[in-house]
Amino acid sequence: MSILKRIDRLDDFLLKYCINYSIMYYMITYDRMSTEFIENLASEMRRGVLTLAVLRQCQATQYGYSLKQRLAEAGLEVNEGTLYPLLRRLEGQGLLTSAWQVTDDERPRRYYLLSELGTQVLTRLAGEWCGMIQGLERLDVGKECE
Repeated sequence: MSILKRIDRLDDFLLKYCINYSIMYYMITYDRMSTEFIENLASEMRRGVLTLAVLRQCQATQYGYSLKQRLAEAGLEVNEGTLYPLLRRLEGQGLLTSAWQVTDDERPRRYYLLSELGTQVLTRLAGEWCGMIQGLERLDVGKECE
């Protein structure tokens, strides 16, 4: 076989290899970006819903860990790095009150309760939530859940 034919065959091989490699790299990278993109959007949705859920649960006195458990039982997993800053922010906004308490000779716990302003805000947010759900239902969003 002549050198030119060998070079042509090598060129064909390298071209096919490079194209296949590029396609595979793109597919893997695109898949990762797509997954990351969806996770970020889902995280944004959860953050908004989490505020409403925390306010609703704080109609009764809650401490951080008990609140985390109740949310998890309802299917809203949240880590401490998200929950505790949220509780402090809501307290800073005047929507929650808090007090340290010791029960049953255990270590002190900070208990949170919805404030009067928090009750008013929760009522308005719950109304907004109902309106959004109704609008989404009219757009057939969520039919995948049935």
